Amino acid sequence: MAVIAVYSVKGGVGKSTLSAALAWNSAMVSRRQTLLWDLDVQGAAAFLTGIDPPLATRAASIFTRELAPEELIQPTAYDKLDLLPADDSLRSLDSIFERIGKRRRLARLTEELARRYERIVLDCPPVLNELSAQVIRAAALIIVPLPPSPLARRALDAIRAELVRSHKTHPPILPVFSMVDRRRRLHRAALEEMPDWPVIPMASRIEQMAERREPVGAFAPNEPPARAIATLWAAVERKLASPG
Repeated sequence: MAVIAVYSVKGGVGKSTLSAALAWNSAMVSRRQTLLWDLDVQGAAAFLTGIDPPLATRAASIFTRELAPEELIQPTAYDKLDLLPADDSLRSLDSIFERIGKRRRLARLTEELARRYERIVLDCPPVLNELSAQVIRAAALIIVPLPPSPLARRALDAIRAELVRSHKTHPPILPVFSMVDRRRRLHRAALEEMPDWPVIPMASRIEQMAERREPVGAFAPNEPPARAIATLWAAVERKLASPG
């Protein structure tokens, strides 16, 4: 089992879109039993996989052990892909972590879910707090989507600084250029500066995920946006398979 966190301290970078699309690739392309765990109160991961918001606000109860994750997990329309949805109760996570004093609660929960899932994709909120620290302790790999701009690079620097400050060891970081428009001079300059970073284009097909409520690979698998995400997923699998 491996936990892949899709995380950024900057909002509006396509994080939830990428989380849903990668989880779909894990299940449908790699054929791995996959859980998409939405930790962002906006609940976008559920929306993008066609799952309606939960009627009750109980997601935080998983962390207090009042509920088992299996009680809230829902199957999606895609074979081997399940969803653990977010709700407004997650707004109280910081106070819950302070009260229970369990610095590895998220890591323990993912370890228990390993009996059922080969890959767990975390759609993380754009925060730097105890939840982000818990994510760092649980993850085998952190994917950081960044629009190609100087301000986005500062967000990556902030994440790296937090890792160094708070953790003796930390999982590898995979930065990804998201929402790339090669017609823009600044975007082209950023790609030239970091030519090895994966690139996800700004494309109408990706925007249509929100209209269709399904990952782009499900409705346009042979088009460039879906192929770019599939290439990224293949790179994730290679990185997870590499020793160290």
